[in-house]
Amino acid sequence: MLKYVNYDIVFQEVPNEVALALNISGCPCHCPGCHSSYLWQDIGEVLTPEVLDQFIAANDHISCVAFMGGDGDPIEVDNLALYLHQRYPRLKVAWYSGRTIVSPYIDIRHFDYIKIGPYIAHLGPLNRRTTNQHFYRVVDGKLEDITSVFWH
Repeated sequence: MLKYVNYDIVFQEVPNEVALALNISGCPCHCPGCHSSYLWQDIGEVLTPEVLDQFIAANDHISCVAFMGGDGDPIEVDNLALYLHQRYPRLKVAWYSGRTIVSPYIDIRHFDYIKIGPYIAHLGPLNRRTTNQHFYRVVDGKLEDITSVFWH
């Protein structure tokens, strides 16, 4: 079961998208230096399709829904991504994972973007060329690395 703690409308997490970013709790990754360590706890409200419907209805200007976390229950992230693609075909779906590989429980075709990689302080975040994290666009069921779009 996924729980979200909060959400925001963001412009930099997914290139060229206005994203509803949902912060998912229960993160098992526990990256040293994590800027959202409060998400390690099992806190927040249950994230269901009905809750997503409410968020989307209240934010009709978004072009993407981004799951920020969810590594504790990748099956549910995948189920919600499939729901979004079926119910809202105009919306893109993104997932930020702290794992080093895409979970085998994920069908990447249910996503438009996937970020993988734990935060490692000395390597920096996505906008640094030294980052270990990778941001992918899903094209024809394959991952296309577009991490360089974050580099300035």
